[in-house]
Amino acid sequence: MNDSLHSVISRKSGERKGTQDDIVYAHIFDAILEQRLAPGTKLSEESLGEIFGVSRTIIRRALSRLGHEQVVVLRPNRGAVVASPSIEEAKQIFLARRVVEKAITELAVEHSTPEKINELVQLVEEEQVCFAQGDRGAGIRLSGEFHLRLATMANNPPLLSFQRSLVSQTSLIIAQYESGGKHHCSYDEHTELLRTIESGNKKKAVDLMMHHLDHIEAKLNLDGESASGDLHAVFSHLVGKQ
Repeated sequence: MNDSLHSVISRKSGERKGTQDDIVYAHIFDAILEQRLAPGTKLSEESLGEIFGVSRTIIRRALSRLGHEQVVVLRPNRGAVVASPSIEEAKQIFLARRVVEKAITELAVEHSTPEKINELVQLVEEEQVCFAQGDRGAGIRLSGEFHLRLATMANNPPLLSFQRSLVSQTSLIIAQYESGGKHHCSYDEHTELLRTIESGNKKKAVDLMMHHLDHIEAKLNLDGESASGDLHAVFSHLVGKQ
């Protein structure tokens, strides 16, 4: 069995409800969302079957769902891997997020209630605690959950479906491209956004959401530059100076 995969998947193995397919899907989805499974990680059906104590057929169905949401790549005769978005794909995903988040935010303003706002306030408080305690993975999961809850508040199932895929893909992008030293802490922006949604100011709420997405994207290295394994390339600026 792949011991590394086992520890990553089983770290957060609390009680879950639903069919076996749903349970396996949810655990893998959370591990990806929390960035415990890195982009490019191979998802062995055999190992996952041993981890969860289910048949490979059930594992295959769960991976198929994740593939449909584009967070897992299903490779014929080679198995599944966690998706690894290219820079161009990352930019496209953020463009799609802006379109979807605008609609979600407008609808959330229309459908918000004090009870729903309070639930989200509590979620943001949990997010803040996680980042304060250094649990970045859980903090990012709750940050993603915040956006999914907003989509639920919008009361539009197709938008929620789009958002679920986009949020998980965004988490992959953050794992792959976030610049060192630029930490993903968004709870202050989430709090301000909630206050604005509660006030009923649709235009300001949309503006805040767009600023929030700009802030997230600004933390990423999407300019095409990457680290190199070529020593001559890394130290080219020193050549001829000795």
